[in-house]
Amino acid sequence: MTMKKTRLTRMISALSALALLTACGGSAEMDTTSRETGMIRLQPDTTAANDAAYETMPEENETGYAKPCQPTNGESGVIQHVNPTEDCNDINIGADIENCIEEGAPAVEEAAPAEDMGFPVTVPEVYNTEEYNYIEENGYTAVSAAPLSTFSADVDTASYTNIRRMIYDGYDVPPEAVRIEEMINYFDYHYSDPDGNEPFAVHAELSDCPWNKDTQLLMLGINTKSTDTLLEDREPMNIVFLIDVSGSMYSDDKLPLVQKSFSMLTDNLSSRDRISIVTYAGSDEVVLEGADGNDRERVLDAINSLEAGGSTAGAAGICTAYDIAEKYFIEGGNNRVILATDGDLNVGISSESELTRLIEEKRESGVFLSVLGFGTGNLKDNKLEALADHGNGNYSYIDSEREAKKVLVDEMSGTLYTAAKDVKFQLEFNPANIKGYRLIGYENRTMAAEDFNDDTKDAGEIGAGHSVTVLYELVPVDSPMEIGSELKYSSDDNGKKSDELLTVNIRCKEPEGSESRLISYPVEKSLYRKTGSENFTFAAGVAEFGMLLRNSQYIGDITYSNIAAQLSEYDYHSDEFKDEFVYLVNTMRRRAGNYYDD
Repeated sequence: MTMKKTRLTRMISALSALALLTACGGSAEMDTTSRETGMIRLQPDTTAANDAAYETMPEENETGYAKPCQPTNGESGVIQHVNPTEDCNDINIGADIENCIEEGAPAVEEAAPAEDMGFPVTVPEVYNTEEYNYIEENGYTAVSAAPLSTFSADVDTASYTNIRRMIYDGYDVPPEAVRIEEMINYFDYHYSDPDGNEPFAVHAELSDCPWNKDTQLLMLGINTKSTDTLLEDREPMNIVFLIDVSGSMYSDDKLPLVQKSFSMLTDNLSSRDRISIVTYAGSDEVVLEGADGNDRERVLDAINSLEAGGSTAGAAGICTAYDIAEKYFIEGGNNRVILATDGDLNVGISSESELTRLIEEKRESGVFLSVLGFGTGNLKDNKLEALADHGNGNYSYIDSEREAKKVLVDEMSGTLYTAAKDVKFQLEFNPANIKGYRLIGYENRTMAAEDFNDDTKDAGEIGAGHSVTVLYELVPVDSPMEIGSELKYSSDDNGKKSDELLTVNIRCKEPEGSESRLISYPVEKSLYRKTGSENFTFAAGVAEFGMLLRNSQYIGDITYSNIAAQLSEYDYHSDEFKDEFVYLVNTMRRRAGNYYDD
């Protein structure tokens, strides 16, 4: 029997794109932006011994969506999703097709008539081999036992975009794919810029936790200065596009979307920039080397000439890309490799640990790494996140031309220009006022307390204009909630006399520096407000949404309907991305059969 195999992911991608197109001991003071957002601008603790100065979418299809097959556990804590089962492969359309769809193949409305084609109609083979690292959700910690909470900055947004794609395509969202911090950080909360030469502005808001009546929710916003400089005034760029052209990239939502995405970026190039292109499949190839950024036609010709095919020798391509980036290195400029791939590296060095060691070695060159994930069904999220984390860069997932424009055009300064590196946060809680705490998300970013002052420990980077939003669930001392056991030697007499709830400590380095600076921001009890602001309500809703998708044990009785009702108190129509999130919440509400009175 002659079998005709097609790629269903093309159809899914097209439908998804269509749906998208239609659719911070000093005092605290309020700045003008904060009046609107409800956030209080925190002031640095000038009495502390700080270091030297730092220079609406369409309605869901009524036909519904087919449910994917259940995931199976892979090796080394990696969750591998294989979909559908063997019974769904290469069967003729007939009496068994409904069984196949029920097992997990996405629904197809109709097939081309077999009689007109001259061969039997078959269901295409569809495999889902996406990989995600296991996440162990943060629990409550007693301040008496551990008064310090330490973690690395994270400005990645890939998890949210990937989840959005799954919801649009009708798939169940694997809990391992849900990184709540990346969901929250996807959105713009309009924080005001830092003052003078300060590297950050730190904002804070405290109100009641919407999912736990016995706790409060602390929202912290940390942002760098926005960059609105003219093209000719910015630092020159030395960019190497490292593009996966292996057979796994042969899909409309992969290589063709990569080409469109990089074509958008070329609009912002100048004669001071140098552009190179390295591809890899069975082997690596230098397609373009050190081209003038003004020679857009030459760059576009090189991009558009790429074709997919072959296996994936990613490590060889990575080495070549870094070699070229070092060859054309611009002192004081932005030297960066931008990797575009679905992450399926299967020739040579290919394991997550091996790739991590390779990238750690290469980052010593001063070249940063940005990672762009593409495609469905074969996304190796675990590898891409590890590459970006250890390459002093960021990780975004591109599911559409609109997302490509957001990441590579609208947010180019944040994506491509590093404002501070090795950014670490350490919150010190006052046991006189806080009994316990729980960090929402950042599970794979937590650090040992002693690593905070160790400049040899790598941490996350924050780009120009980027912001980091952090949510902590706090258990006040008068809360009836029990948090572990009390220790005999746990209190600090000085702390007991203070009205401070906690202190936010931040360490960071200049992009080319090796020594960090410490800045401290005290947070006082007077911060509390009974009603949260619009931004607070939205960020809390995103956290709740992520906890529901992750099947969190801490979400209580909250449903998608509750989240939709909370968000309905404000009008998010002026922000297309927040408005789209509200649509996603309502989509999941309908699927779960949750309803609320509008």
